[in-house]
Amino acid sequence: MGGNLNTRIIRAMIMLALAAFAVVYFGLMAYFFLIYDWLYPEAIYDESWRLGDTVTLGLLLGIGILTASAFGWRLARQIVEPLKSVGAAARKVAEGDFSARAASGAKRFGEAGDLVDDFNRMAEQLQRAQSELKYSNSAIAHELRTPLTILRGRLQGLLDGAFTPSPELYSRLIAHVDDLSAIVEELRTLALNNAGQLDLDCKRLDLAPAAEAALLSLDDQLNAAGITIARRFDSAVVNADPARLRQALVAVLDNCRRYAPKAQVLVETGISDGQAFFRCSDNGPGLSDENRARAFERFWRADDSRGRSRGGSGLGLSIVKAIAQAHGGDALILPSGQPGLAIEIRLPCPTATNPD
Repeated sequence: MGGNLNTRIIRAMIMLALAAFAVVYFGLMAYFFLIYDWLYPEAIYDESWRLGDTVTLGLLLGIGILTASAFGWRLARQIVEPLKSVGAAARKVAEGDFSARAASGAKRFGEAGDLVDDFNRMAEQLQRAQSELKYSNSAIAHELRTPLTILRGRLQGLLDGAFTPSPELYSRLIAHVDDLSAIVEELRTLALNNAGQLDLDCKRLDLAPAAEAALLSLDDQLNAAGITIARRFDSAVVNADPARLRQALVAVLDNCRRYAPKAQVLVETGISDGQAFFRCSDNGPGLSDENRARAFERFWRADDSRGRSRGGSGLGLSIVKAIAQAHGGDALILPSGQPGLAIEIRLPCPTATNPD
C-alpha cells in the first residue's frame, strides 16, 4: 500500500507539472499566434524565435517534471513512512502486543506526525488498560476467594456437624455474604463509570450537612479506632446524587479509619478556586510519593496483607474517584510536607442556570 501511495503522489506531482506547462505553453502560443497579431498587426518578428521558444519551453517542462518528481518523492516519503510505521504497530497491537509503538521519524509532516502521536497515546492507554485488567482479574479472584473459602468451610462444617448452629455463627456467615455483596456492588459501580453509564439523580445540596451526616454514620467506628475528629464546615452547594456522594464521603472517612487509627483528623468543606471541596486530613502514617501516585488504583494497597487484615477491599478510593469524576469533578491526594494524608473531593459549583 505504501508503494502505491508513493507512486500516486509522484504521479500527481508530475500531472501538476504537466498541467502547469500546458497552461503556460498553450497560453503563450495563443498569445503569439492570435492575440499578438491582432494587437500588433504591423509588428515584424523572426520565425526562428518561435522555434527557440518551443525548445525553451520543452526544457522548462523537463526541469519541471524532474523537480516535481523529486519533490513528490520526498513528500511521499514524509507522508508514507509514518503511515507504514502506524500500520506495522497496529498489526502488532491487533496480535496482542500492546507495547508496540509507531516511530515518528526525524522529520514530521503535519497530520502524519499527529497521527503517530495519537496512535502512540492510544496504544499506551490500551497497554495500561490491559495491565490494569490483568491485575484486577487477579485481585478480584483473590478478594472473592477468601470469603468464599470461609463460607464453604463453615457451611461444610455445619453439614458435617463439626460446628454447632448458633446465632453468632450465622451472623458471621451473613457478614461474609455482605462483604461479597459490597465487593460486587463496588465493581459494578466502577464498571458503570468506565462505560460512562453511571446514572446520577442529582439534586442541589450542601456539602457541609452531607459531611456531617457521613461522620455521624461512622461515629462508633471512628471512636473505636481512637480517631479524634475536628470539623471546619463552610457552606458549599453542589448538584450531586445524594446517595453516590454519601458513598464517596463515607469511603474517604472509612479509609482514614482503617489506615490512620488513633490519628487526629480534620474534616473540611468549602469553596476554593470556584470548586466545592470535601477534605479529610489526618496525621497518620501517610504514603510515600510513589504510593500516592497509585492510591486510586483498583485493589491497590500500600501494604496488602495489612489492608486485607483490616477488611478493606482496596476499592474504596477508586470508588471515590469514579463518583467524583461522574459528577464532573475529581478526587486527589493533596501534597503536604507534614506527616499524614489529605484526601480531597472536588466538585463543580452549580451556575445560575442549573436547575434546582
